[in-house]
Amino acid sequence: MTYTTHSADETEQLAADFAKGLRGGDVLALFGGLGAGKTAFVRGLARGLGIMAAVSSPTYAIVHEYRAAKTAVCATTFANYCLAHFDMYRVSTWGDLESCGYFDYLESGAILAIEWSENIVSALPEGAIRVEILPGASDDERVICVT
Repeated sequence: MTYTTHSADETEQLAADFAKGLRGGDVLALFGGLGAGKTAFVRGLARGLGIMAAVSSPTYAIVHEYRAAKTAVCATTFANYCLAHFDMYRVSTWGDLESCGYFDYLESGAILAIEWSENIVSALPEGAIRVEILPGASDDERVICVT
């Protein structure tokens, strides 16, 4: 599916709506250049999963873990789910993946959102949801392809 958004807010809303169809263990492999909107997409995912924490790119930490608050919105569906937000920009070896806990998260039942997935294509699980974010016709427009 291909979507076009015209602002970061629209990108976040698209992702929030998309999150409603996710289940524990889903892996979203995000592709796109610097400033493409990958973190905005993850902010929307988090909101759609009932996560109220501030979401920022884990560039130096490599992974940030978020959990849904137990509210009326998410108590039944997502309360036990964790969103693991990875930034693989600086990852270059299998040892890097092991040391940041990537393989453990894959087996944990968490929902994974992986920025800079192009750096770890060979380590992505079969069935990962590919989200490619491309520049659109204007500075704020994004073309988002989900396969």
